[in-house]
Amino acid sequence: MSAFKLRRLGTIMVPEPGNDMEIGGVLNPAAVRGPDGALYLFPRLVAKGNYSRVGIARVKFDKKGDPCGVDRLGIALEPEEDYEKRPGGGGCEDPRITFVETLGRYMMTYTAFSADGPRIALAQSTDLIRWERLGLAKFLPYKKIRFNGIDNKDACIFPMGVLSKHNHLSMAMLHRPLFPGTRPEDTMLKSINRRIGDHHECIWISYCHIKMDPAKPRHLARFESNQPLAIPSAPWESLKIGAGTPPVLTPLGWLILYHGVSDMRPTKDDAHELRYAAGLMILDKEHPERILYRSPNTVLSPDRPEEQIGVIANVVFPTGIDRRDDLGQP
Repeated sequence: MSAFKLRRLGTIMVPEPGNDMEIGGVLNPAAVRGPDGALYLFPRLVAKGNYSRVGIARVKFDKKGDPCGVDRLGIALEPEEDYEKRPGGGGCEDPRITFVETLGRYMMTYTAFSADGPRIALAQSTDLIRWERLGLAKFLPYKKIRFNGIDNKDACIFPMGVLSKHNHLSMAMLHRPLFPGTRPEDTMLKSINRRIGDHHECIWISYCHIKMDPAKPRHLARFESNQPLAIPSAPWESLKIGAGTPPVLTPLGWLILYHGVSDMRPTKDDAHELRYAAGLMILDKEHPERILYRSPNTVLSPDRPEEQIGVIANVVFPTGIDRRDDLGQP
């Protein structure tokens, strides 16, 4: 894996002048190929008061085949349900989208931000334009660990059905519960050699057993066979890790880019500052709860001025990926 490289191509979408829905920024998009073969982004559009919608945009490419801009196509989701609303605002945030071949439909995971805090919500579509909400994700406990009622983020879904540990054909999902005391702001106040245990500071993998009845999709928001996948390990991810891009199948296994959070050296007044960077994992094709490879160092870090300065500074945060089998072809 030493030859794995990322190359920046540039910024392709910025807030549109005069657009009140984007006054707070456009960020953290899902990326997915549509039925027409075009590449679509589903960015988080932030309005005043941190009110977030999920937009739709079609990517434009230059003569070299590199993305160079977008055409805005409207809104996919905006806060409508109680679990997406809070006093004075609400949020449909940070979507990830996967076409699940086993189901024959697109599945979106997103963060629904209500007065109860961030929760994972799901929606489905056959055309990427019209989306049907499936509600908040519900989980069976793992041993004595309960997930429902706990803040949860960073969810993404595998594009093919896999077998759960109970040998059921399933839709698998990665996610990152934020149990009390496991936020970066909490963990950076603890010893650098803090104890990591009880499976609380984990990326988790959970399985929804597929029941092939398109007319009754509500079961697709219910997950069981929950297992811890990975905990913080390297210094660049010492405070927290979370899933990033939806898994892509490669000859080596399932590839995901994920994010890790570390504490930058204290600056003046002994202030702490968080740093978000990206790493890589390869998961076993047949048993994705098994990690075959994990990058010891970052594959993308906030090295550019535009990544180091902003509302939240020192962040790169992978959320979308596009598998390009045409690259390198004559």
